[in-house]
Amino acid sequence: MVLWLAVGPAVAGNKDPAFIKLGTGDAGSIFADRDQAGVFSIEYRAGPELEFFHIRPSLGAFGTTDASIYGWFGLSGDIFFGRRIVLTLGSAVGFYLDGEGQDLGHVLEFRSGIDLAYRFDNRSRLGIGVTHLSNANIGEKNPGTETVMLIYSHPLKSLFSDSK
Repeated sequence: MVLWLAVGPAVAGNKDPAFIKLGTGDAGSIFADRDQAGVFSIEYRAGPELEFFHIRPSLGAFGTTDASIYGWFGLSGDIFFGRRIVLTLGSAVGFYLDGEGQDLGHVLEFRSGIDLAYRFDNRSRLGIGVTHLSNANIGEKNPGTETVMLIYSHPLKSLFSDSK
């Protein structure tokens, strides 16, 4: 039973289309000693035509209210718990410009994240996402930061047609 709970949901075929994911929330909120700022993100997540072993590529960017910008390319995978609950795990690499915000120690930053979302009948999703940014100690310092966001993912196919 425990093995099925760990592996069963992960191996279910994901027939969901490509998504555009929007997010808004807070950067630097988990640790009180960090600069805090509002954050807004947009991400494209590829559809099943680019899926490889249940992993899909993604491309995204976020900006903060203190003019920090981060753009990334990454990989993510979904774990389904029934039809409605989706856990998405992802990793990415990208470039960070601190603007007036937190100095993360290097322009090259690595991103890891987890989303927990409710999946609607039209396959759109609404949930919470948490990410961590770090330069993996390639810079002089590596303070890292986290984002916590409300996220909405909309299937791209339904933006351009009536079919689901």
